[in-house]
Amino acid sequence: MSRRGSGPRAFVAGALGAGVTTGAWTALVAGPDLGDRWRRRNYRDREVTLLLGPAVAAGALAGAAAAGPNGRQAALGVVATTAAVGLYDDLYGDRHARGLAGHLRALREGRVTTGMVKLVSIVAAAAIGSARCHRHPVDAALGTVLIAGTTNLVNLFDLRPGRAAKVSLIAAAMLRRGRDDAGRGIATAAGGVALAALPADLGEVAMLGDCGAGTLGSLLGWSAATSGSRARRAAIAVGVVGLTLASERVSFSAVIDGHPALRALDQLGRQPA
Repeated sequence: MSRRGSGPRAFVAGALGAGVTTGAWTALVAGPDLGDRWRRRNYRDREVTLLLGPAVAAGALAGAAAAGPNGRQAALGVVATTAAVGLYDDLYGDRHARGLAGHLRALREGRVTTGMVKLVSIVAAAAIGSARCHRHPVDAALGTVLIAGTTNLVNLFDLRPGRAAKVSLIAAAMLRRGRDDAGRGIATAAGGVALAALPADLGEVAMLGDCGAGTLGSLLGWSAATSGSRARRAAIAVGVVGLTLASERVSFSAVIDGHPALRALDQLGRQPA
């Protein structure tokens, strides 16, 4: 596909992703009260809803469907799986196990956490989806790492209002600048969905949760996994794995708060303390 042909399609994917996210969020908020299971207390102990996650998932699926025929079914399968297991973890998750190390420790103790179920499901979906788009084993393995790793990484940023959505917007803009067209529509869809989710997230009305943040990550991971040279994909994969490993020892919030530029970007648009 030529770059000339991909531009309008990418725009449609982004616009549709944003529009469906906004429409789904509006409909869910206006619907019946789903009970306390859908409510959380955020870092400032303010009550927020998890309904934004399913709205983001709806927008992500719409955007991915409009992004183009190449790998569409595989992409939709990955996004749908990520959204489903993310919502499962949001609603029924065990919050005592934190991080990959915590879930592995629980597994050694004979407990299968919802986080471990989510991890295995996402890795499996990423591996199947990547194998459907790449014939070479190296490319399939890189795709698996990129999709599953980015899904988890974006979720790790969902600790403050708007943070994961802002990270997704930045990553989407970077992925759109690649020379290849295959993942540009998906990246644009991720950007559109993240932009649509920002007002409710920044306003501390809702949070993305594992469903919303993971879904954005799966779109970004799919974009990275299906475009660019093998060297570029490998470099991104190293970065994703490195940040994930670092998160087990270093607080992203502490790093962001310790750097003025990062702190200013992180706080942009947030509610006053």
